[in-house]
Amino acid sequence: MEALPLAVTTGWASGVNAYACVLILGLLGRFAGAGDVPHALTTTPVLIAAGALFAFEFVADKIPYIDSAWDAISTVIRPTVGAILAALLSGEAGTLQQALIATTGGVVALLSHAVKSSLRLAINTSPEPVTNIAASSGEDVAVAGVVSLAAFHPEVALVIAGVLLVLGLVAVYFGFRFIRRGYARFKAWRDKRSPVTGSSAV
Repeated sequence: MEALPLAVTTGWASGVNAYACVLILGLLGRFAGAGDVPHALTTTPVLIAAGALFAFEFVADKIPYIDSAWDAISTVIRPTVGAILAALLSGEAGTLQQALIATTGGVVALLSHAVKSSLRLAINTSPEPVTNIAASSGEDVAVAGVVSLAAFHPEVALVIAGVLLVLGLVAVYFGFRFIRRGYARFKAWRDKRSPVTGSSAV
């Protein structure tokens, strides 16, 4: 279970920003001598793909309602990336152990994704874009910091990721009213742009 702390940490990071997590791990493994990073993540095609997708998400994640639309699209992607990373990080572990680690990474990624997307809905109740930019930038910094720490000190990073996840869940609990309001506004925004809805309305 040596890979479990790193799997949980990268699971949390994947739920927030999967492409940044893959990109940072790959760069650290290739250029900073992070020995626990699987070789597959350090290859040039993976780094280019992760970098391009991260660049797109970096912009989309800072625009009100576009961020929530992107979160909806990423509901399957982020937990899947979390599970795949956890499986890769488990290395030569036995089949059952590898499955357990991969499942743990995927579940943690799903939880952190749910927290991120829920809180972003609450933030979208604010009429100005500054809060979106601030929240997204804070998430980028947190993911970069935690993943970088995890590559060399996985136990410490595990504690930090665990605290951030718990704080996020608490924030979702207390902000549920704003989350519901944000979801209603996002749904209205989405329906207004839907060609199916628009045609039926006519």
